[in-house]
Amino acid sequence: DRSGIARDLFDAMKLFAGRIRGGVAIQTVFVSVILAAMSGIIGGEIVLLGLLALPQMLRLGYDRNLAIGVVCAGGSLGTMIPPSIVLIIYGLTANVSIGELFTAAFLPGCMLAMFYCAYILITAYVRPSAVPATDPTPVPREEKIRLLKGLALPLLVVAAVLGSIYGGIASVTEASAVGVGGVLLSTVIRGEFSYALLRDAALQTLATVGMIVWIGIGATAIVGVYNLMGGVKFVSDMITGISDNPTIILLVMMAILFFLGAFLDWVGIALLTMPIFVPIIVKLGMDPVWFGVLFCMNMQVSFLSPPFGPAAFYLKSVAPPDISLGIIFRSLLPFIALQILAVSLLIAFPGITGR
Repeated sequence: DRSGIARDLFDAMKLFAGRIRGGVAIQTVFVSVILAAMSGIIGGEIVLLGLLALPQMLRLGYDRNLAIGVVCAGGSLGTMIPPSIVLIIYGLTANVSIGELFTAAFLPGCMLAMFYCAYILITAYVRPSAVPATDPTPVPREEKIRLLKGLALPLLVVAAVLGSIYGGIASVTEASAVGVGGVLLSTVIRGEFSYALLRDAALQTLATVGMIVWIGIGATAIVGVYNLMGGVKFVSDMITGISDNPTIILLVMMAILFFLGAFLDWVGIALLTMPIFVPIIVKLGMDPVWFGVLFCMNMQVSFLSPPFGPAAFYLKSVAPPDISLGIIFRSLLPFIALQILAVSLLIAFPGITGR
């Protein structure tokens, strides 16, 4: 975020999407995927894209609702694209292999990104006024070389992080350190490293980690007391008693997660519900890794959904004053529909995860 790598990455992507109608919106989605693979979080991505992509799309004449939706939905892909922090917390809570979760979530995450790109292209075809005409001016060779250099460092960091995980070279924690080292080295190479940059990034990271730790402590205490009182067994029996059909039970759990997502933080939801839901999933003969991908996709919906969708509030913090929360939430409705479609496909076709 602070090193300028993302700015170069965004500029470089116009080489691939610049000649497509709606190209800036599509390049925003692709940049979101790469940033997600570098960081695994959503807040910083949305703020960054809100500063880089949103002003550019509005200046070029993109429909305001489309531009807002692309930034929020694309920036939220960090929940699905490995090394997603949501997948990590689920794996630790459900005692499921994080490496298997990363492998299973990769294709669904890319599928969701493709849904967003398809929506942009369809919108450009159905409503040509929603996107500007393409710029026929060719990019000079020297400019192409300069822009391509901006791709090298981000892709190397992504390859180092995901390659070390999938190759069995490093654990998730060790791969995170590889990512941090890669970004720091990239910042030094770019000549943008400073003590102030390192201090600010470290303080922001500590604040985020501290928040997650305290949420985890509180949620663990509640679950412990709840378990001692027999609450886990009570809720489990109540859910499994709804129907003999495993699919209906699964849909009930998805509905509960969707409802909780409108009011609670995803960390609290994971720590409160997974000790109850995962044993039910195993008892029903379903795959807990596949369920973990479903959980993350469900949390994708909660990140955009009113009244407390965090993606909207992240964007509002950097959006122009004339863009209200109401406008942001209305802009997100088509993308929420695409996320619900993705959840439905994962339920209907578990093989999408490769399981």
